[in-house]
Amino acid sequence: MSETALDIAELLKQARTQMYEGRFDAALSTAVAVLQDEPENIDALYMKAVCERYSGHTDKALASVNQLKTLSPDFGRAYQEEGHIFRAKGDDESALAAYRRACQCNPVLQASWKAQADIFESWGQRDAAAEMRGQEQRIAAMPKPLVGVSHLLHEGKLIKAENACRHFLQKNPRNVEGMRLLADIGARLGILEDADFLLESAIEFEPDNIQVRIDYIQILRKRQKFSEALKQSELLYQRDTTNPVFQSLYAIESMQTGDYEQALDLFDKVLQRLPNDPVTLTSRGHALKTFGRHDEAVLSYQTAVKSDPGYGDAYYGLANLKTYRFSDEELRLMEAQEQGNRLSYQNRIHICFALGKAYEDRKDYHTSFGYYQRGNELKRVQSRYDADQMTAELDNQITACTPALFEKQSGNGYDAPDPIFILGLPRAGSTLLEQILASHSQIDGTLELPNILSLAHRLRRQKQASNDSLYPENLHDLEADQLRAMGQDFIDSTRIHRQDAPYFIDKMPNNFRHIGLIKLILPNAKIIDARREPMACCFSGFKQLFAEGQEFTYGLNEIGRYYRDYVGLMDHWDKVLPGAVLRVQHEDVLDDLEGQVRRMLDYLGLPFEQACIDFHQTKRAVRTASSEQVRQPITKASVDLWRRYETHLQPLKDALGQEILEPQQ
Repeated sequence: MSETALDIAELLKQARTQMYEGRFDAALSTAVAVLQDEPENIDALYMKAVCERYSGHTDKALASVNQLKTLSPDFGRAYQEEGHIFRAKGDDESALAAYRRACQCNPVLQASWKAQADIFESWGQRDAAAEMRGQEQRIAAMPKPLVGVSHLLHEGKLIKAENACRHFLQKNPRNVEGMRLLADIGARLGILEDADFLLESAIEFEPDNIQVRIDYIQILRKRQKFSEALKQSELLYQRDTTNPVFQSLYAIESMQTGDYEQALDLFDKVLQRLPNDPVTLTSRGHALKTFGRHDEAVLSYQTAVKSDPGYGDAYYGLANLKTYRFSDEELRLMEAQEQGNRLSYQNRIHICFALGKAYEDRKDYHTSFGYYQRGNELKRVQSRYDADQMTAELDNQITACTPALFEKQSGNGYDAPDPIFILGLPRAGSTLLEQILASHSQIDGTLELPNILSLAHRLRRQKQASNDSLYPENLHDLEADQLRAMGQDFIDSTRIHRQDAPYFIDKMPNNFRHIGLIKLILPNAKIIDARREPMACCFSGFKQLFAEGQEFTYGLNEIGRYYRDYVGLMDHWDKVLPGAVLRVQHEDVLDDLEGQVRRMLDYLGLPFEQACIDFHQTKRAVRTASSEQVRQPITKASVDLWRRYETHLQPLKDALGQEILEPQQ
């Protein structure tokens, strides 16, 4: 730690001591001193707000809290402090909304639960007050070290949280709440296998612990172990078939395994008990959309909006249909919500992206871009994406995956010919290619499967003494039986997503980073690079709010650099694995569908089938943002859409560079 950092840490410690002693003017001065060196120091800004409130300067305190919420939108104590400020101003209604938001961000904020209970009691709402008191007492009963771990976890201090939780579990190895917290930390760090193991063990210790089982289901879903997640959710459902939480979980897992009829039936049961629940109505809309029931999906999303005009996911569900056009009334409602101060951070993000689409459809591209940009800026605050780190990661692939590597490992791996990888960047036309090929009688469409990324993550966790990852350099050291086992595990673990066709598609776009690994473990796999004109591809990604991942899309510079790095890595694969990858340009598919279909099928060694040309008539679940578009015939409507926004896109052009742009111009 640098001398300056040590000084700041000491000042923060001093400010806390002054606060605990009730010397708020002194603590305020100390916090301000920290902010002079680090204007965005979250802890100092929080203490500044607290001191301002205790000193009676509520307006200043509220301004500090608003700044804090902008810098750290999920910082629960900021909303708790906002609640305290509103109570001091006599505005209990606003205070209650702030306390609720605080508990959503950090569910162990005991003071926020207590304050909600107090407000409800003052209003005579005893049932609501009792529910809040129950939460307050739950936290009071937790071991203090775990409360501390939970605070660190929900404030994004994951490494500190992990260390503290492991220290607690060393002394209390069978503490289920500690195991649950460590699993949550692992999931946030992307270490899903460890989280899976921890929760499986915790269930063995406490099989009737409902929260642990719910956490376990969510981890299994993230690992795309859908059959096991379905089994676990069914166990909960059978405990109480009338419980709407259990019904909803079972519905979601039924969706993941392709049983949309059962999912919709379960969502309907939830809505019988909670007829206006916007979350369930929106989830139901997602299911209907995936299943191709467009009009019913629209109605479900619209009903969710009527139930809660601030529920952003429902608006974005409509926008993400791509074919839906918002009415003037809906537009005014979204703008009123976005301009108000009652939206949660996530709802605001969803509404900004939806407004971007609404104004795009009205051909007001300047206003549209403003909302897309605001949504991306809000999303980027939540992101930990580092463009330099990504460039270094892809450069490591180029350095490690040499012709010598593939020569050394030639003949190894698992020789199954089943997988077809469609990869590249999101919004590059990969869903269209998947729909075309999945219309062939010998090819199953599946999902964006995480298996290759998970395998790369496991290899990456092998560390050197310097704590640097050995992947991808350690590909040189893998034995033939290891490569074969990895390939066979991929085939076995993805079987649940297949029907009965001899070939299947994995459409995870990010797999382009690991083509070397793919060809080592599955030497007979086919790989299609779905490529789109850079400006169109990047801008389409920029205006798309992804469910998770793809964090490089939330900035024009970031997505431009990513595209440039992608092209560089694909050029490398072409050199070291000549002929292994078939590049399919999106614009060529639009210009000559049959020619490109025949070209892909020739590469795959499959006979031509007319169904591939008539892909839009194929009935199958499509789970990506393009699900509605690929159910329609080919259209060139959005090919040059980016040009309508060109005056705003200079940062993207600069990031791509002339070397990428010139061949396209």
